[in-house]
Amino acid sequence: MFFQLFTANAEAPFAWSLVLAGAVVMISIVPLGAARAQSNFSLADLAAPRSMFDRYPAWGKRASWAHQNCFEAFGLHAPAAILALIAAIHAGPLSATATIAALAHPFLRLFYIGAYVGNIPPLRAFCWASALLCSGLLYLEGLQVFISG
Repeated sequence: MFFQLFTANAEAPFAWSLVLAGAVVMISIVPLGAARAQSNFSLADLAAPRSMFDRYPAWGKRASWAHQNCFEAFGLHAPAAILALIAAIHAGPLSATATIAALAHPFLRLFYIGAYVGNIPPLRAFCWASALLCSGLLYLEGLQVFISG
């Protein structure tokens, strides 16, 4: 039942991928906010919140870097998801690989945040590379529809 929500029609996985990828960017604010709170954030810091970076604990610095990387990943993934969404509207269901890639990406990015903040470099690298591969697969699947016909 739950999985049907994400696969209700040919376009659903790609629309959900876009929405969930945006949600991951928003979720990445939580550990960053915790780092700011632990660094004695005050109203005066609102003038230049990035200047607080040197006061963050080590995990807080990683939270900041993870948050920044979420924007980079979203900027790469969003066009891929939109391309796949348009391709699915145009040509019908895309491959199962595209569906899996679309739905896996946001979850890989969530694990990436946890691995980055938790300082688990091998898991972080795996999640980063896997999510990047998911975006690449969506570009390929979407382009294939428009190139082939």
